[in-house]
Amino acid sequence: MLPLLRRLAPVLALALVVPVLMTTAAEAAPARRKIQYAEWRGATLSEGRFAGTVLHKGRVRIAEPVARRTYGGTTYDVGRWVSPWHEPGFALTELIASWQATTPGNSWVEVQVRGRTAQGRRSSWDTLGRWAAGDRHVRRTSAGAQGDDLADVNVDTWQVPGGVTAWQLRISLMRAGKARPTVRALGAVASRLPDVDDVTTSQPGVASGRDHVVLDVPRYSQMVHSGHYPRWGGGGQAWCSPTSLSMVLGYHDALPRPAAYSWVPDGHPQPWVDHGARMTFDHAYDGTGNWPFNAAYAGNRLGVTGSAYVTRLRTLRQAERFVARGVPLVASISFGAGELDGAPISSTNGHLLVIVGFTRSGNVVVNDPAARRNKGVRRTYDRGQFEDAWLPTSGGVVYVVTRDAG
Repeated sequence: MLPLLRRLAPVLALALVVPVLMTTAAEAAPARRKIQYAEWRGATLSEGRFAGTVLHKGRVRIAEPVARRTYGGTTYDVGRWVSPWHEPGFALTELIASWQATTPGNSWVEVQVRGRTAQGRRSSWDTLGRWAAGDRHVRRTSAGAQGDDLADVNVDTWQVPGGVTAWQLRISLMRAGKARPTVRALGAVASRLPDVDDVTTSQPGVASGRDHVVLDVPRYSQMVHSGHYPRWGGGGQAWCSPTSLSMVLGYHDALPRPAAYSWVPDGHPQPWVDHGARMTFDHAYDGTGNWPFNAAYAGNRLGVTGSAYVTRLRTLRQAERFVARGVPLVASISFGAGELDGAPISSTNGHLLVIVGFTRSGNVVVNDPAARRNKGVRRTYDRGQFEDAWLPTSGGVVYVVTRDAG
């Protein structure tokens, strides 16, 4: 579970924004839920502006630095890539970025966003995260509130109360010495969601019925890690996100190798979960629940052919289409006492679990890491109760992690 649900209210598309999973008429009923994910990946990164960087074999890397920056007592060469302005077709009020990068040696990246109103007014650049794959040189961190003009930042979510009609991302690559950081994908989900407390339950879709689908995702309990590593959240209730993500990585055969978690003492169950918690920990937020940090970690585990990003879905019908393609989803939910029958916890103000399938009648089959033991992780939740715990709270947030980037 997350320490708190800090983002209320606040589909894959490339630079041309052609959704991988198109919305059908049956899924369009919640029309007020305006959501669009746009991304630049590989060759489409050529559409951006390069400042001290070049595109080499589908990756942005530093060529001739355009600046030097001192951070944490170290001076870094800086190169940047800036996306084109993107217009989602509505006035967005929230945005969550995702990226896939490598940061060898003493290197890291900083991701920023700015917006533009219909009248042409531009916001300042707001920082969404300072990120490195490891933690030897730089502490991975969000940047805190930045409510100086049109927008503010709530941990990892850019919030624009008045709305903007266009957005632009900038990623800065920082290197010390001969380190060679690279970026192979950068994107964001923009949304404008209604202020509602409940939703109309969606009708079962392609993963339900006679040919219903349940994916064989491994089952890990976050609770077996209670007390592990207080400096990275302390395990147990705080590790729902890295535990859920580890289940999905295990499904994709992309867990870290034993050498990566050799620092975990013998006897710790599923030591790759400890590794995931350490490598997703946000030192400013003081937790492992930073959504983009989790996606960035997963992207590194999958390699160049994989894809990992944060987006929002409109209903479980869209989730069913991912599951039918063999893609489990990590979903962010929140519920009160008596609102989710069969859950291993009575309530939560922020929790992540894995959608692994659906029953014939359309109810949701999940791997819920809040179970006390691995054998209790697999659960089935009522479809309507699940959507009520998911859509009005996190806005339908999911991590999409897949071996197929296309």
